Amino acid sequence: MTSTPSARAVQQYAGTTGNLTARIALHSYGTNPQDWFAWLAARLPAAGEVLEAGAGTGKLWTQVAHDRLRLTLTDFSPAMCAQLATVPGARVVRCDASGLPFAEAGFDTVIANHMLYHVDDPLAALREFARVLRPGGRVAVATNGRHHLAELDEVGAAIGRGDLGQWRFQNDFSAETGPGLVGQVFRDVRVERYPCDLRVPAAAPVLAYLESMAAGPLSAPERSAVQDIVQARIAADGVFRVRKHTVLITAVR
Repeated sequence: MTSTPSARAVQQYAGTTGNLTARIALHSYGTNPQDWFAWLAARLPAAGEVLEAGAGTGKLWTQVAHDRLRLTLTDFSPAMCAQLATVPGARVVRCDASGLPFAEAGFDTVIANHMLYHVDDPLAALREFARVLRPGGRVAVATNGRHHLAELDEVGAAIGRGDLGQWRFQNDFSAETGPGLVGQVFRDVRVERYPCDLRVPAAAPVLAYLESMAAGPLSAPERSAVQDIVQARIAADGVFRVRKHTVLITAVR
């Protein structure tokens, strides 16, 4: 069993983009007509030197115009970096967020979109973000609250698969703790919650999400149990309801 957030991230992401893609897909059932990427983009700069650390599949930049940005994308994962290389105009660098291979004060903005809970020492990563930012530069960090997607955790517990829990293999960088940690390195810390929940009309996207979280494959009886639980809630409520708690933390160098 993996023992650290970074070891879990390697297991989940080093060789595949599939797990992250399945998780992003579930959020297409959000109740906010402005999806996460559009909402986030409206709060990011339209120009300048921008670094996204832990950029994953680069989904943000497939939906957001960045022709006025000088964009650098990083990830530790070879599979993710191969996907990031398809983002037009972006420089892609494979590296760890806690050891960025860039000179001091080279960026106007650093973005960490749902990734700081995957590192072993989020404070060290935040210090690296500050190091590569110019004075007055901004950091934008997205994370989740402790009860984010609690209904999915409940399904995992109901079938006896605790490894499906959202925070089991992550550190404690959350909506509750993140602003304080950011404030140890940056000033003018602000927090804005993304208003959205999920209304999922079928069991398949929920099952795909949970399978992407699993430390090992779900058995046929476990898969069937997930489908039965989700279908029962859809029969009762019309959809499978899932609460979200996502925030954007911004601050100044």
